[in-house]
Amino acid sequence: MSTTFLRRALTGAAALLLLGTAPAVPAQDGRPGEAASGAAQGRETGVQRKEAAARRVADAAGVVRTMTATPALAEMLGRARGVYIVPTFGRAALGVGAEGGSGVLMLRQADSSWGNPVFYNIGGISLGLQAGAEGGPLALLLMNQKAVDSFRKRNNFSLSADAGLTVMNYARMARGTTAGDVVAWSGGKGLFGNAATISIDGVRYNQRLTHAYYGKPVTALEAMDSTTPEQQAAPLRAALGK
Repeated sequence: MSTTFLRRALTGAAALLLLGTAPAVPAQDGRPGEAASGAAQGRETGVQRKEAAARRVADAAGVVRTMTATPALAEMLGRARGVYIVPTFGRAALGVGAEGGSGVLMLRQADSSWGNPVFYNIGGISLGLQAGAEGGPLALLLMNQKAVDSFRKRNNFSLSADAGLTVMNYARMARGTTAGDVVAWSGGKGLFGNAATISIDGVRYNQRLTHAYYGKPVTALEAMDSTTPEQQAAPLRAALGK
């Protein structure tokens, strides 16, 4: 065997060995490995979002049970046309609007029974907040159709005097006071300060959370007007009562 032939054979073998041990090149967009990984990640995200939505509804039921332990508030809730519940509202800061959270809207249907959950985010509260104010649960009682229509007619809006609505601070309402369009209640210390009326800013339909909860794309109105009771929301409807 010639020296030249032997040298070429060894060079080829070394090249093959290097190719076999080289790190794999990541799959590019559109290749099966990448598609499978992306699909798995999408499924995981969807599952997590659905679980988050279900937790939000369950937590909202707990907030309602806290509210109805106060007879005057329970009576007012019984007259409300709807309620928007934020189980955990962001911590407030002195002199600025409180950072928001995500909540659940429940509206009464034509027969006065409670409908299905619709998810909304809330941006903040506009007022001069006191030092030491804390975050916590928050609920907005929608006392008339005008307040309900704020949610029905727009996906991004504010509840304020500028929007033609009176938003009353429940803690400052005298006994027997006629409610405004919206009554705001909070389980957090000093969240609304001493203000008699407040403004709720940046209310936005949470499309992704609503879609995840129902397992399909739905508009806010479709979820509001659905006449088939969603079973996961049964504890929330029971807490709200008649």
